[in-house]
Amino acid sequence: GISKPRAARMLSITSRGVGSPRPTRIPAFIFYRCLSTAGNKPPFSKILVANRGEIACRVFRSCKKLGIKSVAVYSEADADAVHTRMADEAICIGPAASADSYLRIDRIMEAIKTTGAEAVHPGYGFLSENAHFVEELEKNGIVFIGPKSFAIDAMGDKIHSKRIANEAKVNTIPGYVGEVKDEDELLKATNEIGYPVMIKASAGGGGKGMRVAYSDEEAKQGYRLSKREAAASFGDDTIFVEKFVEEPRHIEIQLLCDGHGNGVYLNERECSIQRRNQKVLEEAPSTFTTPEIRAAMGAQALQLAKAVEYQSAGTVEFLMDKHRNFYFLEMNTRLQVEHPITELISQVDIVEEMIKVAAGHELTLTQDDIGVHGWAVESRVYAEDPYREFLPSTGLLTTYEEPVGEEIRVDTGVAEGSEISMFYDPMISKLVTHGTDREHAFAKMREALDSYRIRGLRHNLAFLRALCDHPKMISGEITTKFIAEHYPDGFHVSIERRFPFPPLTRFLHSFYFGVNMYMCVHVYFSM
Repeated sequence: GISKPRAARMLSITSRGVGSPRPTRIPAFIFYRCLSTAGNKPPFSKILVANRGEIACRVFRSCKKLGIKSVAVYSEADADAVHTRMADEAICIGPAASADSYLRIDRIMEAIKTTGAEAVHPGYGFLSENAHFVEELEKNGIVFIGPKSFAIDAMGDKIHSKRIANEAKVNTIPGYVGEVKDEDELLKATNEIGYPVMIKASAGGGGKGMRVAYSDEEAKQGYRLSKREAAASFGDDTIFVEKFVEEPRHIEIQLLCDGHGNGVYLNERECSIQRRNQKVLEEAPSTFTTPEIRAAMGAQALQLAKAVEYQSAGTVEFLMDKHRNFYFLEMNTRLQVEHPITELISQVDIVEEMIKVAAGHELTLTQDDIGVHGWAVESRVYAEDPYREFLPSTGLLTTYEEPVGEEIRVDTGVAEGSEISMFYDPMISKLVTHGTDREHAFAKMREALDSYRIRGLRHNLAFLRALCDHPKMISGEITTKFIAEHYPDGFHVSIERRFPFPPLTRFLHSFYFGVNMYMCVHVYFSM
């Protein structure tokens, strides 16, 4: 390397700008940056992203930033998708159904061989937590941008992960440690623990295979339903039971760990706003934690990561009761959907760090480098009808105009004219805002939601806007039961809220529309 004094002397050297008769001086900060990056080889030459939509696009952006070529895989239904066009290369891996494309390990392996990709980023969902996929990559000398298969296996089974958490001195919810094999064993366990209890699928995730019970009868019914749902969703009907934490908050810790024994936590995320155990709106940090609690949660999350020799980005989820006691829930051994809010308040590019760690680099961050820079909020924008029990909506985005402005970020995999199909998750985008404090971040979110334009299908923008305006949300008095408690009969707003025009204007609009429809029909049948 060149010493700074020598570099300073070299700054007096001038270069001629193209087409310029006068010499141009290179600014010092650019020169030093060039020195620090000159000759730096990208971690990989080519990365394949085994996913689709917004998360594939998100990974491609980091690849481009690092000078890495990118490969998209796509199903026949995604032939014209944004992620397919965004990558340097794209290869079809099968029909529309996920089971015949994005979940086909053999076809993804063939795509890797065809394109010469050195590494694979799984995104989230699909094969992101499939240990067999990781083993297949390792066997073929392909780098998986994520943890080792051992860590995925260990944390993928909720019973096993709870045992590991106990051994690592991580707070766990009181419960029956082991599989509940029948209803007699279930009732014995629930009566030892005390109601209410949570009946859960060991292989579960995404809120599936979970039931709360307040009595023996509810426990038996919940056991049967959870077992059936778990078998259908995960191919594994193993069930366990634990104490149900009342008035809980869902608070999670984002981790980054390398293969050299280093790890940091990137603060917490508040993910309590959920509908049927699916996150709807997240924020970071949480209004409920304190610096001391954050440090304690972070330390326990790192203890758990160390116990499974974790490397890459990962998230340890906790439930926190009204007394601020926190308990291990599960570890997600992948990149989380809601990672952007952590990136904004920590000022760390999590995807970039994942890529570098996978290439064997040491983390350059220490815990002292991680601060809390303002506040961030994420709204998950879905193609669904909040006025009809959130039924998924499919079709073409005939109008799609994203909000723009300072501190507004939109992570998406669609554009105007894109199709939201029945084959995949109906997420349109993740709308993220950042502010100096919580009030500022939510003000930016309201502004962004108000300027978002989506037509051609139903969407949940009005519901997200209502959440931002709710007095309990504004005060931060939230739990995982927020939506169930405040919208017990579903989401309903008055016609004045849905169509904010004076009555006469609404009447004239309806009359004009009716006349137009009549004329169209009349002309059609007159032809």
